[in-house]
Amino acid sequence: MKECVFIDGVRTPNGRAHAEKGWFRNLRPDDLLGEVYKALFARNPKVAPEDVDALFVGCANPSGMQNDIGRLAWLAHGYPESVASNTITNQCPSGMAATIHAARAIMTGEADIMIAAGAEDMQKVPMAANMDFPPQLFNRYNPMEIPMGSTAEKVAETYKVAREDMDNMAIWSHKKASEARNAGKFKGEIVPVMGVDDEGKEFLVDRDQWVRDKMDPEKMASMQSPFKPGGVVTAATSSPLTQGACALLMMSREKADELGLSYSYRYKMGSFGACDPTLMGIGPIVAVNKIFEKTGLKGEDMAAVELNEAFASQALACIRELKLDKDNAPFDRVNLWGGALALGHPLGESGARIIITLLNVLKNEKPEGKYGLASLCGGFGNTAAILVEKVD
Repeated sequence: MKECVFIDGVRTPNGRAHAEKGWFRNLRPDDLLGEVYKALFARNPKVAPEDVDALFVGCANPSGMQNDIGRLAWLAHGYPESVASNTITNQCPSGMAATIHAARAIMTGEADIMIAAGAEDMQKVPMAANMDFPPQLFNRYNPMEIPMGSTAEKVAETYKVAREDMDNMAIWSHKKASEARNAGKFKGEIVPVMGVDDEGKEFLVDRDQWVRDKMDPEKMASMQSPFKPGGVVTAATSSPLTQGACALLMMSREKADELGLSYSYRYKMGSFGACDPTLMGIGPIVAVNKIFEKTGLKGEDMAAVELNEAFASQALACIRELKLDKDNAPFDRVNLWGGALALGHPLGESGARIIITLLNVLKNEKPEGKYGLASLCGGFGNTAAILVEKVD
């Protein structure tokens, strides 16, 4: 088996998915993909677009503007017709699925240069757009327990995650994201993109829209759950609706050496998992345990962990069950630059985005660390995880 190394990764800022206040409300999701492709090739001039063996793009809702976005966005922005593409849907893990499949193609020798990407515009293509559930599904599951907010409430109840702990996690997610942004830590991965402010004036967006510099604990404590009467999950402890895109350049180590490219981390292992769709948030427990069982590694062996914060309830349940870190924020390994509660969660993008951020956190915060882990849950019980290793 060949080694698969990560050469580079870029992303757009994550914008608010809002028709009047979203910074990217005048852009399409394929436009955002075009921006990351342009930046990826500009940053890596030794790699020409025609040299790419294939392009895999994760998208949770591949309909409307996102219909076969992997192929159509590539062609729309003038890239070679000869490059194969595949739009991959796996709900929230879609971008990570694209990365895992790209890595496997390289490791088996079927490809030398791959791009794994992800994109989602939750304003123009809302969650569950054009979805028609199989009627038989509801013979097996209560339809009221399938929506994401309902699953978050069920996880909080099942795993006894306290409201105060969820509020605390949200506060720290924004604090860490704000500090990382202010320190310029995201500059290595964010590609500035022209957007518009609330008044419609153009400006160069170089930061994530959702990050709050200060959270009000008293206001958070007074918020009501929109998902369940007397519930504990609020808007503040749920990831917001977002727009964004990202892309990773991956290569066989042989090809990277041939081209004289630098790299620091390789793909070590990936796993897909699945769980009860009414408890979808605990998915990372399944996917990460597969990796731990096969490698003998534990949470304490990870120098850094990126765990997508779809909801604070599920993130805390996963951290605790997997012993990835302390039981409550602030954490020593998990989401050191903030998570999706602050940065946003463009569904199909997030699985690849957290890998990009993981690689940068490892390089800048934990340069001596050997292993890094990324994982996320997904709608209907989909889940995935990926282990990266520092190269010798």
